Amino acid sequence: MRAVQFARFGGPEVLEEVEVPDPVVGPGQVLVEVEAAGVNFADVRQIAGVYSAPDRLPFIPGNEVLGRAADGRRVMAFTAGGFASKAVLARDHLVGVPDDLPPGEALALLVQGLTAWHLLRSAARLGEGESVVVNSAAGGVGSLAVQLAKVFGAGRVIATASTADKRELAVELGADEAVDGAATGYTERVLEANGGRPVDIVLDAVGGAVFEAALGTLAAFGRLVTYGTSSGEPAQPVDPGMLTAINAGVVGFWLKPLIVEHGIAGHPMRELIELTESGRIRPLTGGTYPLSEAARALTDLAERRTVGKLVLLPGHV
Repeated sequence: MRAVQFARFGGPEVLEEVEVPDPVVGPGQVLVEVEAAGVNFADVRQIAGVYSAPDRLPFIPGNEVLGRAADGRRVMAFTAGGFASKAVLARDHLVGVPDDLPPGEALALLVQGLTAWHLLRSAARLGEGESVVVNSAAGGVGSLAVQLAKVFGAGRVIATASTADKRELAVELGADEAVDGAATGYTERVLEANGGRPVDIVLDAVGGAVFEAALGTLAAFGRLVTYGTSSGEPAQPVDPGMLTAINAGVVGFWLKPLIVEHGIAGHPMRELIELTESGRIRPLTGGTYPLSEAARALTDLAERRTVGKLVLLPGHV
């Protein structure tokens, strides 16, 4: 089969297209012909050897696959070795995908969609009419969180983003208002966007100074959910006294341990697919690339040239 692998750590340029034997199917596994493989920042970091680095090289990256099983089912799941024309998926974790759902939209629901769903439902425990701030609202998770917050009954949804174009996109997706997400002046802008009132929920994957500024926007019993530190700034200690003074909370969220324990083929994923098919949410899709251009896809992603889910298409040349 055709695959893309790396034999040394480095940038996307270390990827090479090769012919390798088909993967061996073990107990409880299903072999699929890969229709599309999702591209993520985690792939860039893995290839660089700084995140989930493999013990042995060469290695085929890619952990999101949409494909067709031997019985004709169109399915998707997390896997290892997804940048290939064939992949092995765990039978218990398969999610059925409607034939008319585009691959980019489907794959956007795995990491990004499930993260957004659980940020609002499981971590923040969004209540009817509560105000929600979504930082980095034009990103894969943020853009879905804006839409899901509205679907789940939020009151006012405020988006933050770094550029005017991204803020305009967030409003198009349903945010009531969008403001600059920079740390300086963040608290004041968010409070103003909420009519001068503190907010109930903030979803943050930026960390650092933005995280600290977001704490200053919380209402009584407000929740700040942190799920990343894209700023790269070191975390500062949170003063428990400040939290108790307003009965607020800081909640952490990471999708991986939840998936390990519960898998993905449950109610959240079914609801995400139904909402997408009905048009109530619209996962953002970016570029599609043939498998042979995996390095270009990862470069475009790493250099933030794109918006939306990127996918590799092994059937294209």
